[in-house]
Amino acid sequence: MKMFLVLFFGVFLLGSCAYGENREQNDDPLVSFISSRAHPLADANDLESIIAQAGDCRLVLLGEASHGTREYYAWRDSISRRLITEHGFRFIAVEGDWASLYELNRYVKGMSGAAGSAREVLGQLSRWPLWMWGNEEVVALAEWLRSHNDALPPEERVGFYGKDVYDEWNSLNKVVSFLAEHDQELLEAVKTQYACLESYRPDSWSYAQSVARGAPDCVTPLEAVVELIRGEARRFSDLPDDDYFYLLQNALVVKHAEKFYRKSVTRQDASSWNSRVRYMNMTVNRLLDFYGSGSKGIVWAHNTHIGDARFTEMQQRRQENIGHLARVEHGPEHVFLVGFATYKGTVKAGSSWGEGMQKMNVPAARSNSIEDVLERTGMDRFFLVFDDIDRTHEEFMTPMGNRAIGVVYNPRQDPHQFVQTIVPLRYDALLFFRETEALNPLVR
Repeated sequence: MKMFLVLFFGVFLLGSCAYGENREQNDDPLVSFISSRAHPLADANDLESIIAQAGDCRLVLLGEASHGTREYYAWRDSISRRLITEHGFRFIAVEGDWASLYELNRYVKGMSGAAGSAREVLGQLSRWPLWMWGNEEVVALAEWLRSHNDALPPEERVGFYGKDVYDEWNSLNKVVSFLAEHDQELLEAVKTQYACLESYRPDSWSYAQSVARGAPDCVTPLEAVVELIRGEARRFSDLPDDDYFYLLQNALVVKHAEKFYRKSVTRQDASSWNSRVRYMNMTVNRLLDFYGSGSKGIVWAHNTHIGDARFTEMQQRRQENIGHLARVEHGPEHVFLVGFATYKGTVKAGSSWGEGMQKMNVPAARSNSIEDVLERTGMDRFFLVFDDIDRTHEEFMTPMGNRAIGVVYNPRQDPHQFVQTIVPLRYDALLFFRETEALNPLVR
């Protein structure tokens, strides 16, 4: 059992003692310690120690330090393929939209009505940021999944799903169109409840702002839709289980998106962040249930979502994340958290929300960061798998910065985009790249 979670929970403190200050580059005991424990990383065959430990887990969470770096996507792909082929993992759930990425799930599983290629599906994505899932790296994974699945019976095929709370209007439309095809009586009841939101279409922020000014909220009607679909499951008994699951999950997106937007405007605390996190965690758990007893899943999300928040500065803001919740719910011995880090390179991002994609330079990491320590090993790329030796090494247990780049990025502000972290507790393993490249979007 990972007793460190008991020993260290609640004792994470931040202060001026952050690691890396006043250290000589060539005489650093932590650099020497990490160098002695590093696993060189040339190709997927070198991942054996990660695969061996992660393979028996219920959930493996694969992070990223940005949403626009080629190496993060490519190596998550490599890890995922091995977990699927060697250890029977059943699905990948990513930090993306449910309704639009379900079309990719249809394709990789060879379902009825699927598109002709992964590129066709991803080329039709319309919600910003398009590059996050509409890229060559995801096309490569999806085509591999399709080839892998083609050799399996339908009930054993591996799925690919979005688990985020956004794209609620698309999900609402999918609920309505599905019921229009399958159940007119239930359709009318659902449209009556969804009327609460329709006057705000397509801007959920305007809805949240209206609620903040005193307008009635739509909590009860949206909950009623979910309960209608749950309570009338017998109406869909002749349809494939995937279809009913898809319908109900779209209704859950609408319900939980309302909560996220409303709390974002009406609350000045961590509640909106946590509502999104809990929805994503719920979706992962629903997928585990859907795939059945003993099923295993892979999660792709940002480091801020998959690295246990309790061992970062996030816990001081009472922010939860999937890594934290998964360890609590499933037990730390059944969850494996993999972080990713880079010292410098390039990335695809926008200068502000909704702005066009740019290829931006990522400057060398600041001096009091884990990236700086890892770079001083002199190794171009490697990984660490953390154990009790790391978690009792005093200098490694000192908080230090860990870079976090979102879809919005300003390289001039990079020194401020580091999350104070106890690295060996936040993750179970960490992949490091001295220099990384921007991913390859489908739309340039």
